[in-house]
Amino acid sequence: MIASVRLWLVLTIVGSLALTATAQETKPAAKKRAPNPTLAPITDDPALPRVLLIGDSISMGYTLPVRELLKGKANVHRIPTNGGPTTRGVEMIDSWLGNSKWDVIHFNFGLHDLKYVRPGSTDLATPNTDGSVPQVSLADYEKNLETIVARLEKTGAKLIWCTTTPVPEGSNGRVGGDEAPYNAVAAKVMEKHNVAINDLGAHAAKKLDDVQLPKNVHFTPEGSKYLAEAVAAAIEEALTEK
Repeated sequence: MIASVRLWLVLTIVGSLALTATAQETKPAAKKRAPNPTLAPITDDPALPRVLLIGDSISMGYTLPVRELLKGKANVHRIPTNGGPTTRGVEMIDSWLGNSKWDVIHFNFGLHDLKYVRPGSTDLATPNTDGSVPQVSLADYEKNLETIVARLEKTGAKLIWCTTTPVPEGSNGRVGGDEAPYNAVAAKVMEKHNVAINDLGAHAAKKLDDVQLPKNVHFTPEGSKYLAEAVAAAIEEALTEK
């Protein structure tokens, strides 16, 4: 009797394992997420100048429309990620530039510098609560921009600083209007280094209610196309000056 029970248990366990293995084998493979075309590398037309876009998700939104607007005029590349705050820029700038020759570099940092985080963390936090602070202080922002601009100048490219777009009231982890002091600090650095400025913030402000998401620093698809018009125009002007 005991032997029969043991045999039954063994057969039951073996059968269960076999069914589990079969189920795992027949389970459809998870679909791979399609790569973001914004971040995908492009193939250069050797007859055209090379442009590099550096920036956060706002720049990711306007990358493809800028590329379309400058089709046949420039090879428009971008860094393969969200550029984040200036601290990341300082850390990654050499990697982003690589060994390639660049004719124009259009760059921005700001929205991730001014966002509030918990002390000692990069987690988004409610402004002015629980000791939350801007991820990068104005003083450090200026210092980091100096480092980034000095490195960019070594490329010999025409540089274009892009001002940070407006922060509306109610934006998660940010204070409405905080872009203004950061843009003022950036303007001081760019003027010191004779870097051209594309005032994308002012361009956005002209139609902000129509192009920006409510209580959000991001833009609608049409809004990103609107930003792209100013970015492409600034790049095209720079190309004519080289």
